Amino acid sequence: MKMVILDGATIDPELSWESFDKFGELTVYPRTPDGLVMERIGDAEAVFVSKISLHKEILTQCKNLKFVGVMATGYNNVDLNICRELGIAVCNIPAYSTDAVAQHTFALILEICSQVALHNKSVKDGEWFTSKDFCYWKSPIILLNGKSLGIIGYGNIGKKVGEIAKAFGMTINVFSQNKEAAIKSDILSLHCPATENNMRFINKDFITQMKDGAILINTARGILLNESDVAEALKSGKLAAAGLDVLEKEPPDPANSLVSLPNCFITPHMCWSPKEMRQIIIDGCVANLEAFVAGKFLNRVDL
Repeated sequence: MKMVILDGATIDPELSWESFDKFGELTVYPRTPDGLVMERIGDAEAVFVSKISLHKEILTQCKNLKFVGVMATGYNNVDLNICRELGIAVCNIPAYSTDAVAQHTFALILEICSQVALHNKSVKDGEWFTSKDFCYWKSPIILLNGKSLGIIGYGNIGKKVGEIAKAFGMTINVFSQNKEAAIKSDILSLHCPATENNMRFINKDFITQMKDGAILINTARGILLNESDVAEALKSGKLAAAGLDVLEKEPPDPANSLVSLPNCFITPHMCWSPKEMRQIIIDGCVANLEAFVAGKFLNRVDL
């Protein structure tokens, strides 16, 4: 079998693809420009992608293609309808990153509430050396115990975030169970998939319903936010802060309205990326392909 990985750069640092060798010939490209996708797939029978788009124009021209492995949970970058028409199997890696995303969610929450980076920089800049007191703080420190956490999207990740929040002494308000309590929570954290019905639903009207001075966390999908509305709420103080690991356009434009705001804490879509999670992706891709070759169904999303 001839196999191609089109964008392996974010998956394979420190890791190996050698477990694919038993299937045949594998070619790994760290990155593939849009204009080279069709050429690089060529006559391959199996292709693996992370974020690269496989649309009708590409899929219909790759006559040998029988299998698409998505190296992620989300698969909206693959045209499933065309794959069904052409008899191309599509598999994903479900629920691999639960622990990592939940951990990063709280990394953002704790950075906003405890301001570790700000105070570390202050010490490194010499401000503690000249302090009149044994301690100081340059911004308010927020105690999580007794605060409420609203969770939108109560799947594996949402539940894990809720467990961690309870360990901090927080009250959990699940959106699907009590919308008003969730919206009015001290911190609102998004863990839902992006669908046609919820794109940019965190907008001016939604934010107006939120508690004044609330904190917004998004480690799900960037398109869930109307970014200009969120930026305005951060500027006005309606939202005290936001912690984001995802943006609608990635990488973002330098002019993105959120990037320059001091009360918006942004990481580069990295919450899924611990080495252990990336190894799960590789192992899962091998297992999916192995099942396909054996005529079995594992993590098929095209059925």
